[in-house]
Amino acid sequence: MADHHDNSYKLLFSHPEMVRDLLTGFVREEWVRELDFSTLEKVNGSYVTDELRDREDDIVWRVRWGGGWLYVYLLLEFQSSVDRFMAVRMMTYVGLLYQDLIRQKALTPGGRLPPVLPVVLYNGETRWTAAQNVGELVERVPGGLEHYRPDLSYLLLDEGAIVEAPDWSDETRNVAAALFRLEPNRNEQDLLEVLGRLVEWLRSPEQTGLRRSFVVWMRRVMLPHRAPGMELPPFNDLQDLHEVHDMLAERIKHWPDRWIEEGRQEGLQEGRRETARNLIRSTEMDDRAIAEIVGLTIEEVTGLRENPPQ
Repeated sequence: MADHHDNSYKLLFSHPEMVRDLLTGFVREEWVRELDFSTLEKVNGSYVTDELRDREDDIVWRVRWGGGWLYVYLLLEFQSSVDRFMAVRMMTYVGLLYQDLIRQKALTPGGRLPPVLPVVLYNGETRWTAAQNVGELVERVPGGLEHYRPDLSYLLLDEGAIVEAPDWSDETRNVAAALFRLEPNRNEQDLLEVLGRLVEWLRSPEQTGLRRSFVVWMRRVMLPHRAPGMELPPFNDLQDLHEVHDMLAERIKHWPDRWIEEGRQEGLQEGRRETARNLIRSTEMDDRAIAEIVGLTIEEVTGLRENPPQ
């Protein structure tokens, strides 16, 4: 499922409309107004370091900003837990991008490196708590050494936090916002309403590719996750968003009962996990003993011990 999620998101954000709406809708900074979105261009996202190690699981776009290019490095993060050292990872990836731009001689007219906007798009259920600047992860040492501490920040877009924010508005004509709204949605009528808006917004012939990408994401990720027992028509019978919308309008009325049962089971499971955390904190029992007491697997208990709440 993680691979499907990753690949389908890559497919969605391989369309310039998604990147444009991501920046205009969620980067609340003045310079975004100066971008020429008609120049959005996807660039090669595979960088080879001097040690010949490949990296291909990123998305890089560039867009004209004034007289030069701005590069947008988009990292899609689908881990179930927050990566505490994400800032270090992002520093490394931006460094690889700059190495590649130097090799290509893709510098500014003044011979400098072009600006890069590092973005982490996260859709986990828990809220993001990791440092957003690599300098926060380095021990502070007095006496002048702090001047050499690295300083690189990334822009975090935590989908769950965005949707749950008090100032969230789903009235915005924004396809990236619609994706965020569909992702955690458990209200069947609201889901149909958002999907209906997408059908309306993406009806023009030139948007056929993006409509198709949404269909792929819904079939491979959203529907298997939200309605694992739902029998779906053959893939080729659902070619467009309006067909998915019509199919769901007929079948979605059966979802609430399933969600009630899922919620009950998840509540029981979370209770077991909380009991296990308490035993880990307050006793010296090993993982096997705790697993037998609370009804979890040994692997689950080990995971809770290795990743305590921050």
